[in-house]
Amino acid sequence: MIIDNLRQRPVQRRQPVVAKSRRAPLRAGRVSTHVVLIIGLVLFAFPFYWLVVMATTSTSDMYSFPPRLWPGTDFFSNFAKAVNGSGFWLAFFNSTWLTITTSVIQLFLAALAGYTFAKRRFPGNGKLFGILLITLVLPTGVSIVPLFQIYAQLGWLNTFLPLIIPNAVTAFAVFWMRQASIASIPQEVIDAASIDGAGFFRTFWSIGLPAMRPSLVALGIFQVMWTWNDYLWPLLVLGQPSQFTLPIAIQQLKGNYGSIDYSVVMAGTLVATLPLVLLFVFLRKTILENVAGGAVKG
Repeated sequence: MIIDNLRQRPVQRRQPVVAKSRRAPLRAGRVSTHVVLIIGLVLFAFPFYWLVVMATTSTSDMYSFPPRLWPGTDFFSNFAKAVNGSGFWLAFFNSTWLTITTSVIQLFLAALAGYTFAKRRFPGNGKLFGILLITLVLPTGVSIVPLFQIYAQLGWLNTFLPLIIPNAVTAFAVFWMRQASIASIPQEVIDAASIDGAGFFRTFWSIGLPAMRPSLVALGIFQVMWTWNDYLWPLLVLGQPSQFTLPIAIQQLKGNYGSIDYSVVMAGTLVATLPLVLLFVFLRKTILENVAGGAVKG
C-alpha cells in the first residue's frame, strides 16, 4: 500500500538552489547598469529638452531665476519672428536639396572607389591608397584656404558647386567603404561571378552594393548630419542671401549691435533640428538593423 501511494504521487523536480551570495552581485550589477544607462539618457536628452524649453518661452522668462524648467506657450510667436523676412524657408529648402544631392553622390562614388581599391588590382593601387590615408590625418582647416583660392579662380564662388564637389567623395568615405568591401564581400563570390561572365560594374552593382548596405547606411548617417549642420564652408563660399543654408539663416537671426533674441534663435534652431530627429525616429529600426549587421560582419 505504501509503495503504491509513493508510485502514484507525482515526482517533484528539485529547483536549483542559488546561493544568496550569488544572487546579490547579479542584482547589484543589473541595478548599477540601469543607473548608468538612465544617467546617460538624461545627459544626452537634457540639451534637446532645454532647447524645447528655451524655444517655447519668451526672452524675459529665459533670464528669470530660478530658471524655468517646463516648456511655455510662446513657440509659435517666436517662430513667426524667426521666419518673418529672414529667408528661413528658402534656406531650409537649400539645405534639404544639398543634403540629399551630396549624400547620394558620395554614397555611390565612395562605394565604387572603396570596392575598386579592395577588389581590383591595378598599378599604383597601394600608393594611391597610402596617399588617401595621409589626407585623413590632415586637419580640415588646412584645406580651406587652398580650396577657396581654387574655386575663386574657377569662378565658382557664390554658387553651390563648392558645396557639392568637395563632398562628392571624401577620403574618410572611401576608406570606410574599402574596409566594408574587404569585410563583407568574399573574393570567391566575385571570382564566381566573373566566371559566369559578369563584368566589373555588374559585379559591383549586383553583389558589392547589397553586401555593403550596412556600411552605406552608417556612412549616409554621417554624411547627412555633416552636410545639414555645416556652417563655416557655406558661409565662406556663399554670398547671396538666396543661397544661404539653414545654419547661416539661423546665425542671421541675431539683431543689430550684437543684441540677440535667444528665444527666436532657439525656435529656429528647434525647427532646424527636427528633420534629423524625425529621420532617426522613423528609420530607427532600419538604422539599428543595418549598423548592427555591419558591426557583426566586421
